[in-house]
Amino acid sequence: MAQGNIGVTSDNIFPVIKKFLYSDHEIFLRELISNAVDATQKLKTLSSVGEVKGELGDTRVRVLIDKNKKTVTVSDHGIGMTEEEVDKYINQIAFSGAEEFVKKYKDNAAAIIGHFGLGFYSAFMVSKRVEIYSLSYKEDAKAVHWSCDGSPVYEMEETIKAERGTDIVLHIDEEHEEYLEDSKIEELLKKYCKFLPVEIVFGKKKEWKDGREQETDEDNIINDINPAWTRKPADLTEEDYKKFYHELYPMQFDEPLFHIHLNVDYPFHLTGILYFPKIKNNLDIRRNKIQLYCNQVFVTDEVENIVPEYLTLLHGVIDSPDIPLNVSRSYLQSDAAVKKISGHITKKVADKLAELMKNQREDYEKKWGDIKLFIQFGMLSDEKFYERAVGFALLENLEHKFYTMDEYKELIKDKQTDKNGDLIVLYTQDPDSNYSYIQRAKEKGYDVLLMQGELDVHYISQAEQKQEKMRFVRVDSDVIENLIKKEEDKQNAEGLDSAEESALQYSFEGEMPKAEKVNYNVSLESVSADALPVFLTQNEFMRRMKEMSQHQQGMSFYGEMPDQYTMVVNTAHPLVASLAKELRDGVADKVASLETTLQEKQAEEEKLKAEQKDIKSEDLSQEQKDAASAITKEVADLRNQIKQVYQEAAKENKRIKQLIDIALLASGQLKGEGLAEFVKRSVEMM
Repeated sequence: MAQGNIGVTSDNIFPVIKKFLYSDHEIFLRELISNAVDATQKLKTLSSVGEVKGELGDTRVRVLIDKNKKTVTVSDHGIGMTEEEVDKYINQIAFSGAEEFVKKYKDNAAAIIGHFGLGFYSAFMVSKRVEIYSLSYKEDAKAVHWSCDGSPVYEMEETIKAERGTDIVLHIDEEHEEYLEDSKIEELLKKYCKFLPVEIVFGKKKEWKDGREQETDEDNIINDINPAWTRKPADLTEEDYKKFYHELYPMQFDEPLFHIHLNVDYPFHLTGILYFPKIKNNLDIRRNKIQLYCNQVFVTDEVENIVPEYLTLLHGVIDSPDIPLNVSRSYLQSDAAVKKISGHITKKVADKLAELMKNQREDYEKKWGDIKLFIQFGMLSDEKFYERAVGFALLENLEHKFYTMDEYKELIKDKQTDKNGDLIVLYTQDPDSNYSYIQRAKEKGYDVLLMQGELDVHYISQAEQKQEKMRFVRVDSDVIENLIKKEEDKQNAEGLDSAEESALQYSFEGEMPKAEKVNYNVSLESVSADALPVFLTQNEFMRRMKEMSQHQQGMSFYGEMPDQYTMVVNTAHPLVASLAKELRDGVADKVASLETTLQEKQAEEEKLKAEQKDIKSEDLSQEQKDAASAITKEVADLRNQIKQVYQEAAKENKRIKQLIDIALLASGQLKGEGLAEFVKRSVEMM
């Protein structure tokens, strides 16, 4: 029996391996099976060139659990190893010394397995002892037995083994006895080895018989050695692609919208199939669905470093031996190869969408609602994708007709260009709440877009930056005449006198609804006789900033600000004009003396300002300053008294409350108790 020390200069190597790899300890099974598959594939290659004679026999890799002995065994019938090869590949770990190794990698917990050829040693993360039984394919080779308890000391001796290949026997330690459970091992096999190119056997298939589950004589093969992405697209039908999709995602019941088959040999190797799932909303709900493989070995489903973030909304498989992995094969490193692969995938996705838009537009439009979020996310995230996508990104109007940006600009340019030459795009997020505003826009021959998507507000802002002299405004953000100002717009309605304006302004201000984090202000505007007498508008900029703050870091302060609405009182409407006269006349006696006094005090204030306008503030006497302050306070007090008179009278005027509630109702803000009071008042007024 030979005995020796594994080729390192310190006893610290195995504790280091365990420490650094603990967070990813389940990969031991993947690494051992990958080695077994490699050994089997090498045997097949040698056989194909005539270096291995005769039939290869059973080439399956088998995984066995012995709960009594507390062992997990991975067996292959590959090329096997001689004693010299065991010494070379197992005993000689490529380190200049453990101390240097620890120093170099102490801050990189991932940088151990794979890159340095340490895949086999991941077995020690879960084992108190590991044994190797191996017989080389070479003629006259003798079987070898190797054993190590996790220290640098190993034992190696000649043994008897009937069949070519290698058995790795793991004596599982107490801390990891979960790996002695069939369910746990099967879970790992299905996760990491589901598509390996060599059949993996774990136990026997089971079937229900006589009311219970029983083993059959048939091997339980857990993997598909020829998954769809390894086959030629010409050999696959649409049903094959759908079947593979559900094989990848057995709990995904929706059908994919369409797929892209990747197959590149130069300047890098890349295969795979990407599927477009239905994406309605919530950017995070379906992420981590692209699976990364390396020669059919599962690596990870966190591929943010391989593809742009927006592409992580897709589902499917990417397989490439050219994607550089760190030593644990579980994290990705960005380099030139990754960037080229990422760029290629992005281009293929964009090309597929452009092709569908061009050749199958009707079908593409039907699917737009399901892919809109993905495309907008890509346009917002990636400038190159934006340049490609602007030709297949669609806008949908309220008639559910679809247009590209250029098509839509052509559609509306004649009617929706304002006096400054700006193209005004009208949109709504809630057609029901904005119904009256939409009807007003349609009466003028304007078109209105439907913008209900999660990223629409961000997309709108981007479009305004990209498109010259073009603005998006929500249809309820102002009166339609102000949204698209025309030079020929004229107001023919007679104006109100100052007393009537004051009566309206003060009366409506006193009856504005009170709500938490909502502010209302009143604006008198002569819109038109056929517009609503009173309606609500919301400033486009502030509302858009609040919406964007929900998804964009650094804008949270907008989200904390109260909503700002303007109650527009349409002075051109006959109902408002008659109400203004009624309000003015109703308190004329009370207001007359106050108005007279106010006019007198205002005249005094103007006279005093005229006398002091050429005198510097520091040259004014205290008496002069006090006089100016006193007259200003008197004017303010008189205005406030007049305001209170109107507001006291307004409390008894049902028409004011009714008009305010109509405006709230038209914008979807009248609910609960307020709605009940409105209905009751409406009945009383009939």
